[in-house]
Amino acid sequence: MSTAVVIGGGPAGLMAAEQLARAGAQVTLIEAKPTLARKFLMAGKSGLNLTRAEPLEPFLSHYSHPQIAQITAAFGPQEVQSFAKGLDIALFTGSTARIFPTGMKASPMLRAWIARLTGLGVQIQTRWRWQGWDAEALAFDTPEGPVTLRPDACVVALGGASWPRLGSDAAWVPWLAERGVQITPFAPANMGFTVAWSEHMAPHLGQPVKNVGLITPTRRMRGEFVFSQQGIEGGGIYQIAAELRAGAMLHLDLAPDLDANALALRLAATASKQSLTNRLRKGARLDPVKLALAMEWGRPLPRDPGDLAALLKAMPVPLRGPRPLAEAISSAGGISWGALSADLELTALPGVFAAGEMLDWEAPTGGYLLTACIASGRHAGQAAARRLGLTPAEG
Repeated sequence: MSTAVVIGGGPAGLMAAEQLARAGAQVTLIEAKPTLARKFLMAGKSGLNLTRAEPLEPFLSHYSHPQIAQITAAFGPQEVQSFAKGLDIALFTGSTARIFPTGMKASPMLRAWIARLTGLGVQIQTRWRWQGWDAEALAFDTPEGPVTLRPDACVVALGGASWPRLGSDAAWVPWLAERGVQITPFAPANMGFTVAWSEHMAPHLGQPVKNVGLITPTRRMRGEFVFSQQGIEGGGIYQIAAELRAGAMLHLDLAPDLDANALALRLAATASKQSLTNRLRKGARLDPVKLALAMEWGRPLPRDPGDLAALLKAMPVPLRGPRPLAEAISSAGGISWGALSADLELTALPGVFAAGEMLDWEAPTGGYLLTACIASGRHAGQAAARRLGLTPAEG
């Protein structure tokens, strides 16, 4: 029987192991941590966002590289939903088209997935840390001492460089680089940005900013974000994080339901003798959080209604750069696409395939990341099975 090793126990690795096992390979799934899929579990702690109820074309537009989009097109939102339901995980669609398990948590899905893999004969080894190669054998540090394996095929799905405490520490980079695999340097993705707050913002830290317009040089969108001690973060920011990381300016529309003329008229209708704070609260109808932002970033506030309205519709945000990579939800960079075949096989290492966040791509949170990780694991696992002369199972 052909043997295969999958290194990395996150969603991409789990899916690759399943595809190989279904095709008839003898599969060993190896994870450095004591338990599988720690980042998957952490991401689902506040609600596991599996994917989105979104047409495929706009869904795929969120990926930074056409090859990961093409791979995801073959196993997209509909297929991920069917896969979860096949594990007896009931799903529901939230108000923003995000799809969650009815129980919200990741652990039931992970337990069911592990049970399926075990039933398929997958041998799971935890606390085995990959150490690169010993000659041509894969080398591992295990609780029982050093172990080497020579499988017929291998899939690496070790994650990127964010959340190192959960296992995505990019320790694999030098081992691949020394064997001729081109690596694109890592950068934070889906991260917050540093802002230097004044003291008067202290009562508002931790509060969400809802229903604002987020404006960059290339797009304008509705969203929300959160004040943190260090700056701003949250779904709305993550959607545009790549552009902001590259140095784009960010402006906020604090009154997105009104055009500038209508807002100016409302501001003019408030008594001019009132304080600017009252004019903003009554005329612009800013809630306390938006009011605090206007006072923080707009001073000195103009008294002319037209000028004030223009400022509120395009409030400049003084970003001081992205938060560190270790704090990011995901990472950009990784194995360069030029180092991979269409099957995600490393051209410098025949028989070794890669999947998940090891690859050089990024996408916003909200189901896009997880869907592509699962899809790439499926793609790599099926390609590895074909290399072994096996026929991948359907689905």
